[in-house]
Amino acid sequence: MPDSRPDVEVRRSRRRKRTVDAHREGSTVIVNIPASMSRAQEQHWVDEMLRRLERADARRRPGRGAGDADLAARAERLATAHLDAIAPDGAWPRPASVRWTKPMRTRWASCTPADGTIRLSERLREVPGWVLDHVLVHELVHLREPHHGPAFRRAEAAYPRSERAIGYLEGLAAGAGLPITDTDGEGEADPED
Repeated sequence: MPDSRPDVEVRRSRRRKRTVDAHREGSTVIVNIPASMSRAQEQHWVDEMLRRLERADARRRPGRGAGDADLAARAERLATAHLDAIAPDGAWPRPASVRWTKPMRTRWASCTPADGTIRLSERLREVPGWVLDHVLVHELVHLREPHHGPAFRRAEAAYPRSERAIGYLEGLAAGAGLPITDTDGEGEADPED
């Protein structure tokens, strides 16, 4: 297995007395340490700062290492936290399956209410967790509301960051030149979303 460790540059500073920090510059991780540290201390802090950056990345980009089971568990937590309370019978429908799929040309995800399947584009592996959560909630709402009408929009708004996530996804699509938009009008049929 090839080493997946990023390039690391250690910068020693005489002005720095005790603190250590790290940040990225392109694909290189810069670790700032006091000049007085030994090589053993340097290695300890490089390893520690790489672990911290990796944990921070995992929190911000939960899709990177997530498998289909992780997506299903995330969808379950979101349905419980945001949708069950607004369901007429107290329980929002749950998907039969939630899985990653190859990048879709014109959408971020899709839901087939008839069989309860939700598919998320691999492109979403790199979005922040709150954006991934919005997409999952959006697709969960389709299990009960197949069209993007007023009832759908009310249910989708149960996730408090939906509006912000929609803006993020619109900006991401525009910046990458992707033809992904929410083009469905209010109440129009959307057979695959």
